[in-house]
Amino acid sequence: MNKKEAKPYGITPWEVSGDLDYEKLIKDFGVAKISGELRGSIGVSNPLIKREIYFAHRDADKWLSDAKKKKRVSILTGRGPSEKMHLGHLVPFLIAKSLQEKFGCDVYIPISDDEKFFVKEGLSYEKSIEYSKDNILDLIALGFRPGKTFIFEDFVYTDIYRYAAQIAKKTTYSTARAIFGLKPENNVGWTFYPAMQAAHILFPQFHKGKHMTLVPIGIDQDPYMRLVRDVAENFGFEKPAAIHAKFIPSLYGEAKMSSSDSGLNVIFLDDDKKTVETKIKKYAFSGGKKSIEEHRRLGGDPDIDISFQYLKIFFEPDDEKLQKIYDDYKSGILLTSELKEILIKRINDFLGEHRRKKELAKKQIGKFLMKN
Repeated sequence: MNKKEAKPYGITPWEVSGDLDYEKLIKDFGVAKISGELRGSIGVSNPLIKREIYFAHRDADKWLSDAKKKKRVSILTGRGPSEKMHLGHLVPFLIAKSLQEKFGCDVYIPISDDEKFFVKEGLSYEKSIEYSKDNILDLIALGFRPGKTFIFEDFVYTDIYRYAAQIAKKTTYSTARAIFGLKPENNVGWTFYPAMQAAHILFPQFHKGKHMTLVPIGIDQDPYMRLVRDVAENFGFEKPAAIHAKFIPSLYGEAKMSSSDSGLNVIFLDDDKKTVETKIKKYAFSGGKKSIEEHRRLGGDPDIDISFQYLKIFFEPDDEKLQKIYDDYKSGILLTSELKEILIKRINDFLGEHRRKKELAKKQIGKFLMKN
């Protein structure tokens, strides 16, 4: 299949469209590129770092310096529970877990059920709470350390409001309004949410005093970081650092993985083996040629093939094995159907183990949840 005609990109905290030029995004957002030196200094083997899925940062070098000096540092990354979790939702949590393992730092995970309740049409209060509970089990199943991982739900851990109120008083409406871009708020809860998001990001310092916090986010969430970095010093806090991830494409090859079309374009964490097989075989965008003969002769394009991209991002940590898959597909030795079979097995192996750990997480949840 050929690439679609290039379209100008559009990015807000809620929507991503068009074809993305990450070098241009670095300039447009005023962030720094993660250099090879910084990437190596982080010292984790997670593919999200070493394969440049995380590509930009704000003060990550300062956070890393403090971490290596054994100073207190923390990581914060949240979840907006408006649906079941899919593979794309895991990206910031996988890197947070790797960094926790490397540096032994605290990880804070706010569950912003309030945001999704405010902004997602048709999402009831009761359903947002239901998704929160399910999403939290998915996160615990990833293997975060109890006693060093703090999860809180905005609708339950209401102490967060006192911090949001202090931030709201120091934030003008025009500043908060600028975060929304061209998309207008349609209720006052939506208008207030930037103060809540800022409270999340500063929460580790409210909780344990001044120190560097690192926030793994998608580049579309950077407007929130700019807001919170502007207000941090008003509270005597360090400006939080951030590392920015590229968008993980949907099965269809769209710029950002986001469930639509009845969820056929994503792999949910509760998809069974048959569902995974059907989705990958039927919907995963292919870089292969139209016929086996043509593919054998001309080879495929792994750089646009979704099955290869998912192996690169999630499921093949061995660089040599990944390179062989790349070369074999590009030369035509490996067919699209064979590449898809490799991915199907890797996904189903991962999801099977994840479901087992999620069941165990039900007994561990009390070790992670913060209480008022």
